Amino acid sequence: MAQIKNIGLFTSGGDAPGMNSAIRAVVRAALYYDINVTGIRRGYEGMINGDLFQMDRKSVSNIIQRGGTILKTARSESFRTKQGRQLAYDQLKKFNVDALIAIGGDGTFRGAKAFGDQFDIPVLGLPGTIDNDLMGTDFTIGYDTAINTVINAVDKIRDTAESHDRLFIVEVMGRDSGKIALRTGIASGAENIIIPESKTGLTNLFDRLEHGRKDKTSRIVIVAEGENEEGGAFEIGRRVKEKFPHYDTRVSILGHIQRGGKPTCMDRVLASRVGVAAVEALMAGYKGQMVGVINNKIAYTPFEHAIKHSTDIDPNLLKIVEMLSL
Repeated sequence: MAQIKNIGLFTSGGDAPGMNSAIRAVVRAALYYDINVTGIRRGYEGMINGDLFQMDRKSVSNIIQRGGTILKTARSESFRTKQGRQLAYDQLKKFNVDALIAIGGDGTFRGAKAFGDQFDIPVLGLPGTIDNDLMGTDFTIGYDTAINTVINAVDKIRDTAESHDRLFIVEVMGRDSGKIALRTGIASGAENIIIPESKTGLTNLFDRLEHGRKDKTSRIVIVAEGENEEGGAFEIGRRVKEKFPHYDTRVSILGHIQRGGKPTCMDRVLASRVGVAAVEALMAGYKGQMVGVINNKIAYTPFEHAIKHSTDIDPNLLKIVEMLSL
């Protein structure tokens, strides 16, 4: 068993619902094992600037249901350099931090790997991103809440689409991953989805609009943001209007509402499980790995593997979208 006495804890990159649940789990699990926790505000930038403070049970009271992150988050260009990481390490030593738990996505884990390689300090990561694009876990913290937020929004959009016989192009988040668009497309009964992983999205959409049922009173198309060959939602909307001028076509960008809100039960439980597991893993001598859940069991994945984006899309889900939108 490794002699860990003081864990530094921070969130980095984009915020995700459930991060506070993970913070709570880490703090209370560490205190259960008589390990101190030092909170680091604003991620790597706060680490460099010495924005550290001692956390206790009261620090994490009444936060499990809150969105965002009480530790704040920020990007840090300085941390990309060896000099910046040296400044961060010096600050950790001032506070007697001898291990780190980072909550975030691939950018967070790239920084964590570089830091762990440069200095002899164990670092573990918790997958906190709504994109669900990390290897080594079935789901990331925040993904379930985000897709439920999308569903709620699309259900409301369908109300007005039905009332006006409109076609809505709805853009969801996910950078270069279509995971949010795929599941929400199925759950919202979308006419079509367009995602980076599929190169035939616009072709399929045009075919469906031209040869599909004519008696539908509304149509919803879910588009993933990012590097679609067809362009973003507005470009897709423009091309649809150009080819099918008889459709009353509108574009809706859901944007950052997908990152906010109270985490779902699934995200709270996932965050709690991996938070506790991370503390126990540090005690067992683990380092340089992300803690996730695969097939309902805790799994450990080296940072260099976790940050290789999960690009596989289940073809069965794509087939379901096609079958059920008839």
